[in-house]
Amino acid sequence: MSRRKERPEVPEEWVRRVDGVLGAFPRCAAEPAWVGTRWRVGSATVAHLFGGEDGLFRIMFRAEPDEVMALQHLGDPYFKASWGSDVVGLLLDDDTDWAELAELLTDSYCVQAPERLAAQVDRPG
Repeated sequence: MSRRKERPEVPEEWVRRVDGVLGAFPRCAAEPAWVGTRWRVGSATVAHLFGGEDGLFRIMFRAEPDEVMALQHLGDPYFKASWGSDVVGLLLDDDTDWAELAELLTDSYCVQAPERLAAQVDRPG
């Protein structure tokens, strides 16, 4: 009989950092997910932060098609999700570039939010 491995809890500081970015956007709110925490605008998930059974921490987010391809080709710590054509993942650790992640999360919000809400957000570069 196989036993499921425990998923580690995401460090609270990391949850706060992500919430500091996404919580500032119109109608974007954090909520518990099936594992970890997710941020949604309406019923659309903007990002999902969780610990995996392998002990690694991941954040999943949405991106424009060209950005998906670019991040996928960068490789580790980025990866393309096996589901959804616009879903990208990033492995988080002590070396995570939080400024870059903030830009990616901003873009993810703008991909998922209704146009009228996304228009209220200053997008990076």
